[in-house]
Amino acid sequence: MPMTMTQKILAAHAGLPEVRAGQLIKAKLDMVLGNDITSPVAINEFEKAGFTGVFDKSRISLVMDHFAPNKDIKAAQQCKQCRTFAHRFDIDNFYDVGNMGIEHALLPEKGLVGPGECIIGADSHTCTYGALGAFSTGVGSTDMCAGMATGEAWFKVPSAIKFNLTGSLRKWVSGKDVILHIIGMIGVDGALYRSMEFTGEGVRSLSMDDRLCICNMAIEAGAKNGIFPVDEVTLAYVEGRVNRPFQVYEADPDAEYERVIDIDLSAITPTVSFPHLPENAKTFDEIGDVTIDQVVIGSCTNGRLSDMAVAAEILKGKKIAKNVRAIVIPATQAIYMESMKRGYLETFIEAGCVVSTPTCGPCLGGYMGILAEGERCVATTNRNFVGRMGHVDSEVYLASPAVAAASAIAGKIAKPE
Repeated sequence: MPMTMTQKILAAHAGLPEVRAGQLIKAKLDMVLGNDITSPVAINEFEKAGFTGVFDKSRISLVMDHFAPNKDIKAAQQCKQCRTFAHRFDIDNFYDVGNMGIEHALLPEKGLVGPGECIIGADSHTCTYGALGAFSTGVGSTDMCAGMATGEAWFKVPSAIKFNLTGSLRKWVSGKDVILHIIGMIGVDGALYRSMEFTGEGVRSLSMDDRLCICNMAIEAGAKNGIFPVDEVTLAYVEGRVNRPFQVYEADPDAEYERVIDIDLSAITPTVSFPHLPENAKTFDEIGDVTIDQVVIGSCTNGRLSDMAVAAEILKGKKIAKNVRAIVIPATQAIYMESMKRGYLETFIEAGCVVSTPTCGPCLGGYMGILAEGERCVATTNRNFVGRMGHVDSEVYLASPAVAAASAIAGKIAKPE
């Protein structure tokens, strides 16, 4: 039976010769991820169930990123609970203040996820790791609990949508514009519980950071996962990072897809998603004069080194608009350090931005950038739901780092030139 790339990975991890869309399977896990918000719930369930050990201390990652450094007493208690659990079971991959990063940037950087692997995380954007040719998906905290204890999880095998990519991106256009364009085309439920499988000759023109960004937002189209083929870009990225054997899977030529959608990358232009859904995507021929109060450049979607580089290139020698607050958040300590070495942080500060420690912070309305009533923010984050970044009457406009930086200078949503 012909299978998609996702179906092949799931079949292998379920110990089955083949699987079909809609089939219920139990699969072995290569990594179980939690953060400082979701892990405490999983830990409570773990203790309630009476588990006395984890399946593999090297295959669990606990990342303190949402409210760390702790924003209040509740956040401190949550991180303490995770810290205690990690110490109790000698968890290898526990990341706290000083060595943490935003989880979906940190795990690929550390080589903790790799091609052909099966990964769950108690965070919806765990689908990010499909950029490396892995099956990865977000789950609830109870599934995380079971995964930590048994090393297994139940899945319903998804059907797939194939995105055939051609061409290459123009200047100032990135993976963020690609995924916003796609979500604008198919809607926030356009890939509901499907696998978004990206293929075609255009794939090789996309950087790993572009791919990570695209897969990160697969969930915003309702997808179970997003996934890219493993090619020379993937292999170059994992070399020196993933220090264990991995298996490369390819979709069968006659694999069955619910839809095939052709995307010409060269036709995509800078794109902005207007409130209050990622599907409200507009290009600059549709965008009028929209003044803003804040810009956020960072998150698990766009806090990587290439994002810092693009923002710095646009902000170099410029000043942000008088009435705009600009917050830059490198996604990991390594990205922060390299940005410092390259002079990006100096560029940001001289332009009038504030540079934050790696944290999710304002993305989920956590802290360090909450919006007041009536305020507007251009953000390189992944969601712009009602009240996502603060007051229910605030507005979030999703955009690439290039658009965000240009908008910070202009004081309104602006196209990079």
